[in-house]
Parts: sequence; C-alpha cells; structure tokens
Amino acid sequence: MPSINPATTALINSLPKAELHLHIEGTLEPELMMLLAEKHQVALPYSTIEDVRLAYNFDNLQSFLDLYYLGASVLRDEDDFYRLMWDYLCKCKEENVVHVEMMFDPQTHTERGIGFDVFMPGFARAMAQAEKEWGQSSLLIMSFLRHLSEQSAFETLDAASPYLFMVSAVGLDSSELGNPPEKFARVFAKAKELGLLRVAHAGEEGPPAYIWSALNDLNVHRIDHGVRSIEDAMLVQELASRQMPLTVCPLSNIKLCVFGHMREHNLLSLLDQGLMVTVNADDPSYFGGYLNDNYHALAAHLPITDEHIKTLAANSFKASFLSEEQKAHWLHCVSTY
Repeated sequence: MPSINPATTALINSLPKAELHLHIEGTLEPELMMLLAEKHQVALPYSTIEDVRLAYNFDNLQSFLDLYYLGASVLRDEDDFYRLMWDYLCKCKEENVVHVEMMFDPQTHTERGIGFDVFMPGFARAMAQAEKEWGQSSLLIMSFLRHLSEQSAFETLDAASPYLFMVSAVGLDSSELGNPPEKFARVFAKAKELGLLRVAHAGEEGPPAYIWSALNDLNVHRIDHGVRSIEDAMLVQELASRQMPLTVCPLSNIKLCVFGHMREHNLLSLLDQGLMVTVNADDPSYFGGYLNDNYHALAAHLPITDEHIKTLAANSFKASFLSEEQKAHWLHCVSTY
C-alpha cells in the first residue's frame, strides 16, 4: 500500500467514529474459528490457521458467502457468541469506534438448530460488559437472508419476538442478484408496525433498480452499499435530496471485485455529489481490515483530504440511530479535530 501522511494516519486513528455496516459473524477471525472448531469437534476443510487465511482469496459474493456460512458453523453455544461479540467490541475500543450498529443473521444459526435463546444472551452479555467497562455504545440490526423465502423471514421475525427489545432495526443481506428487495416488502411492513427501523443491502451486486426498490418497497432509513447508484442520475439526485445514508464498505468492494482497484472506487464521487456517504468494514476478518483499515486504504489510493475524512466520520454519526443529543455530542467531538 502506498505511504500515507503520518498526520492523516493519526487523524483517522484518533477521530471518534461510528460503524453502521458490520456483520458480527463476519468478524470471526481464523484463530477463533479453529479454536471453536476444536472445542466442538467440527470438521473443517483446513488444517491450519494459514489454510483458513488462504481460503479468503474468494472472487465473488457467492464464494465469500459459502466460506462465511462454513465459518459460522463453529458457533454453537452462548459462550461462543459472547466471545465473537467481545472480540469485536474490543477492536472498537482499539480503533476509537465509539458507536456501532451491528448486523446479525439469525437464520444462519436457526437453520442449523441454534436458537435465539443461545446467541442473543451471548451477544447481550458482551455488549453490556463493553458498555460498563469503557462506555461502548452498540445496537443490533437483525438481518434476513434474502436467498431464503419470505416465509422464512416471517418465521424469523416471529421467533425473535421475546428478544425484540434488544433489536433496533431489521436488515436484508446475503446473495443480492435474483433476490430484489420487493421480495420482502411485507416482512419489512410488519417490522415497521413493530416499531423497528429498516436498512437493506442494495446496489453492490444488484443494479440501481434494487436501490429504488429498497427506498420505495421497504421504506428503509439507510442503504447498505449503494455504490451502483452512480449509474442512475435520477437516483443520485433522489438520494442526495433525501440525505439517504449509504454505508459504503471500500475493502469489501475491492475483495468482491465491485471495483478492480481502490483507486477506481467511486466514494469520492458520491461524496462530491452531495450524498450521505459513510465508511464501514462489512465483514472485516474476511475482507482484510477493520474500520480504520478502510479509511487508511482510501487515504492511500484516493485524493482524500483531512476534511473529507472528518466529513465521513461526521456522516457516520449523522446516519446512525443514536438520539439527536448523542449525535450532537459526537459531531462536536469530530468538529474539534
């Protein structure tokens, strides 16, 4: 990676930031994967941690998802989910990510017989401990797997009923192509009735039409990814006028070949056209970096200024589900840098 001005590196590392597009299952590091596989006697097609790292050289979304679901198979008991969450929140502390809104995929676990009564207490225990120990702020987004049926999503929403007090929003992820947002319009309408906020992956693999559908059919508060919006001038204008946040994941976009190289990434163009762009890590253990690594990669390959970086950090709070009072606090903190 090209060298970055040390002052820029220091700014990125020290700025308070929020992360809004993070899959907690995507923070499963190879070391923990192998440790839990041994604990539960789960057979993996890897002999060493290095074998796992080599397997991370996937070339599209589906090959990544195949590995992602295989990795998740080692998560079996409450302590496993606690450890997964705890490790990530400790990373937040290290990177000055003061607030995070994490996605989790219930169906990845319920499909293999692991219920809400296993993973939710594990998540909750780690989140409460991090808040108590250093004031870590965190929320959960329950995501539906779009390659599964609408009926499965409804069943998941129903199964989540005793735990919805822990959930701030619902989301939509997994294989985008062939699974347009409107497939889940009725589920999202039900989630809205239940008082849940809404986000959806759109415009990463899928076309701009999927972003329109997420806006109009799902009534979302944020678009996860959204980088292909730039292909539709009317959509760009709509997103800018609404100040609809895009949770962009630069390293993920490169790893999944949405762009050939970071220097080709359109984040600056989106930002310069007035869109509410944020930077996020997506599935950091699989895509080669946590939140600060994404900022560093942008700074290394794009003509990003310190003002751009501060704007992106400020946007992460503006686009969050924090209260207006909390947003004001963190925006003041960012403005002092």
